[in-house]
Amino acid sequence: MTRVLSGAVLLAVAIAVVLYASALVFLVVAEAVLVLGCLEYASLARARRISIPAAASTLAAAITCLAVSARDAQMLDVGLAVSFVALSVATLARWRGEDDAIASAAAAMFPSLYLGVPIGAMILVRAVHGPETLFLMMLTVFVSDTAQYYSGRMFGRTPLAPAISPKKTVEGAAGGFVCGALMTAVAGIWWPPATRVATRLSIGAAIVASGIAGDLFESMLKRSAGVKDSSSLIPGHGGILDRIDALLFAAPVYYVILLLTSSPLHDSR
Repeated sequence: MTRVLSGAVLLAVAIAVVLYASALVFLVVAEAVLVLGCLEYASLARARRISIPAAASTLAAAITCLAVSARDAQMLDVGLAVSFVALSVATLARWRGEDDAIASAAAAMFPSLYLGVPIGAMILVRAVHGPETLFLMMLTVFVSDTAQYYSGRMFGRTPLAPAISPKKTVEGAAGGFVCGALMTAVAGIWWPPATRVATRLSIGAAIVASGIAGDLFESMLKRSAGVKDSSSLIPGHGGILDRIDALLFAAPVYYVILLLTSSPLHDSR
């Protein structure tokens, strides 16, 4: 019951923020999610005895997020350069001769890529293509995740990635692909309209595939750290990373699809 209630609250908040919040409120919420995700990531790193400058790493990720969402290539270059140089200096200042310098430096910089870039991409998609276009991706991921869970429980026999997530199955993933792609095809009629079915199905399949990869990637981080959830922040659901893991991989892929096709969901042919 706790899982269902907290899930319902999360869904309601997500709908309200994505569809109805102002650009500034959405940015603030997105950056807050990023900060919480960075703190959970730092906790996973500590579980592996990898010391990172958590405050500097979080700030760099936040700057990267802002730079990505700014729609300015020069600002993006400057933001990334400043973040990486600052993180390198912060890592250097913390080093005391241990043999994990490469791991520490890489771990400190990773949140900028893992959290800053995809969350910035979500802000950018919403700003350029509208709240409905972003929500379509999020709805596809949500439906796919739900379908994977129930398909896996009902029909799951073949492990998908046993070394990473023993409970995930090929059958569950197949159910996620079918339901997620169909959701994009159906919802894409209205969000936005006049898109060919084949286009909507292809976009849905790409979202689902990248979302599954993101889910497995976060599972790999947790398994390496020896924990079940990234945190206990959300009752019955784990932490922030546990809730946005699929979105972190789906968002950049979705943005690239929109970028390469100019406006793929507005194809009127």
